[in-house]
Amino acid sequence: MTSLTVASREQRPALLRLGTLLAAMLFAFTLVLAGSVSAEAAPKAPKDPKNIGVLVNKNRPLKPKTYVPRDLTKIGSAKIRKEPARHMRSMMSAAKKAKKPVTIVSSYRSYKSQKTLFSQYSRWYGAKYASTVAARPGYSEHQTGLTADLGTPGGGCALGKCFGNTKASKWVASNSWKYGYIIRYPKGYTKVTGYAYEPWHVRYVGKKISSKMHHKKIRTLEQYYGLKR
Repeated sequence: MTSLTVASREQRPALLRLGTLLAAMLFAFTLVLAGSVSAEAAPKAPKDPKNIGVLVNKNRPLKPKTYVPRDLTKIGSAKIRKEPARHMRSMMSAAKKAKKPVTIVSSYRSYKSQKTLFSQYSRWYGAKYASTVAARPGYSEHQTGLTADLGTPGGGCALGKCFGNTKASKWVASNSWKYGYIIRYPKGYTKVTGYAYEPWHVRYVGKKISSKMHHKKIRTLEQYYGLKR
């Protein structure tokens, strides 16, 4: 009995070292696991323009650049794909009930239309500034059929930064995620998105993505996909 007690005392330093080693290994494993979870939290950005989660920006053109959605439908005179159109109608109805109605000012634009628009902006403002407020043809979200520019029914502040100060815009900023939409070019994120603040520009990404972005406070689609742009 005595020999066993002495032996256990002699073994304590070794046991302590072993315990410390195991704790260090467990901590390292936790860090690796956390890194894996973090990596999994940033999904790969789709390139297929038919995918509602497609990422289109200055560095990621549509493929093909002349892409035309096959399921365009109308909300008034505006064209938009069927799935986002269904949710847009629901959002517009909810905004109206909240007494903060919105209307669609612009939506789907073809490659040709975007080419004309970008050329016009370049003549008016110069190519450098034009590239911050309009996309080159083949690089525009409007061409996906997943985007809409919103305004108020009275037409005030349409496609202007002042729209961001309206009750309608603030309602959209707070509630659009419930309908699968995000404010695509939020204030203060020009270096991330490549475009100036556009409170009127909403993009349909689906409720799964919009909900995750809302709850995790992710402001841009680039950040959701773990990209700088």
